[in-house]
Amino acid sequence: MLRLDHLAVVAGRLEDGVAAVESLLGVTMAGGGKHPLMATHNRLLGLGDLYLEVIAIDPDAPAPGRPRWFDMDRFTGPPRLANWVAGCDDLAAEVALGPKGIGAPLALQRGDYRWQMAVPDNGRLPFDGAFPALIQWEGAAHPARALPETGLRLTRLEITHPDATALRASLAGRLGDPRVVILDGASLAIRAALDTPNGPVTLC
Repeated sequence: MLRLDHLAVVAGRLEDGVAAVESLLGVTMAGGGKHPLMATHNRLLGLGDLYLEVIAIDPDAPAPGRPRWFDMDRFTGPPRLANWVAGCDDLAAEVALGPKGIGAPLALQRGDYRWQMAVPDNGRLPFDGAFPALIQWEGAAHPARALPETGLRLTRLEITHPDATALRASLAGRLGDPRVVILDGASLAIRAALDTPNGPVTLC
């Protein structure tokens, strides 16, 4: 089974993504670090049972020698909510059930956190990035439990895609989170509705 783990805002520069999220949500991001295998870096924000990350290419890191996750090598434009990540307890089994192109599990770590994540060979997740990246955390450590309380909570994650029927079918019986809604639309769009201390906000 899959469970909603975190949301990924991709940015051309980390500082731009952090500024955009902090301005929209009225909070300060905390935590984060570097991912040497992917030559990226991030900052984090707690959302209760899950978290939000802003992630960007690390300009100080050597090129990774492979496509980065979240299709970041082709990213252009302002920071945006570009991907979502689903956690599981048996990554190999979930990859076997997933659509073609979901990627092979890679072992990663950042500080005390260790995890495996399925990363496509070309960096592009199925359904134009609408299918979630799959992650399996090793041990009890998880960023959401270590981040400061923000008062922010996800109420709805809306994924729009031209082939929504097939996307829903690929997740049927595997993800039961009522907050995740998959809709038909002309192009890919991901929107997160959040409750904040200052009222509801939409992140996209």
